Amino acid sequence: MNTSIKIKDVTDYLELQASPSYQESYDNSGLLTGDPMTEVTGILVTLDCTEAVVAEAIHSKCNLIVAHHPIVFKGLKKLTGSTYIERVVISAIKNDVAIYAIHTNLDNISTGVNRKICERIGLQGLKILSPKKDTLSKLVTFIPKENAETVLSALYDAGAGQIGNYRNCSFRVEGTGTFTPGATAKPHIGKALVQEQVQEIRAELIFPTHLGGALISALRKTHPYEEIAYYITSLNNENQEVGSGMIGELEHPVEPLEFLKGLKVRMQLDIIRHTRIPRNAIQKIAVCGGSGSFLLNKAIQAGADVFITADFKYHDFFDAENKIIVADIGHYESEAFTKELIMDVLIKKFPNFAINFSKTITNPISYL
Repeated sequence: MNTSIKIKDVTDYLELQASPSYQESYDNSGLLTGDPMTEVTGILVTLDCTEAVVAEAIHSKCNLIVAHHPIVFKGLKKLTGSTYIERVVISAIKNDVAIYAIHTNLDNISTGVNRKICERIGLQGLKILSPKKDTLSKLVTFIPKENAETVLSALYDAGAGQIGNYRNCSFRVEGTGTFTPGATAKPHIGKALVQEQVQEIRAELIFPTHLGGALISALRKTHPYEEIAYYITSLNNENQEVGSGMIGELEHPVEPLEFLKGLKVRMQLDIIRHTRIPRNAIQKIAVCGGSGSFLLNKAIQAGADVFITADFKYHDFFDAENKIIVADIGHYESEAFTKELIMDVLIKKFPNFAINFSKTITNPISYL
């Protein structure tokens, strides 16, 4: 077994896939217990972290639990073991088990929880239902013409210039840059105290805001100038790759009852709570893993025939107003395959490491 992998190696990789900056304000994703520099003996993947899951991790010699839901949402004021949350944290710390949560940041990426649901039910042409704003920035920099391709390639590699399905996107304008190096300067072009003119490329690139540090590092490593002219602007644009829910279409229209029966099979459901079923065929489907009633109007506005989610309250069903079929499949059930998603992500990076599915069923709800 490779014992050189540290907890930080695992969590850093997960955060490259689903940046913590994409989590909701109420969330508490990230490393909740444990020393990030501890070597990993094994990883246990679960939806929820309960006392039984910690016991399973100890028995399986896994000292890192990767859970979807954080066991701690709010600050703990005491650790006396009086609640299951306190007991989980105490047990994890006593037994040197680290707990890491990857929650709404995994919900909000285009390759995350909602895509997994869409793939299981066979949807095509997937789009984020409610894209997030204020997650993008624009970099503008000025590069000598002969160095432009080298610098831009480095910026692309660092994550800039991706717009939807298009990569290496930039806008370039050629112009003349002027400068006079100071007496102690060491200019790449020109001489100290002599006015210089250089043919430069003004390059503009959009990038996810959380990658700003990596972009500036790449710019400094590849740009030939001693002093680099650049500026970064925050954008209010919607980010089509990040946000809540997802919407897509079935390959062919189907009868609503036929679709709901198929949904039970594909999502391995015991029950579906739903609004009235119209007679017309349906094709456009919106989904939101977990609690999704806040997206009902978005689903209606997007023209969805069905909205699959969980945790709808009695009066929330009235809000559908016969404009859409609401299918509440249960919180646990809607996210049950998130474990597969996390496992697939980890195996790509750590294919020879001990990564286990938790065998503990953490669903707190039972059905007769």
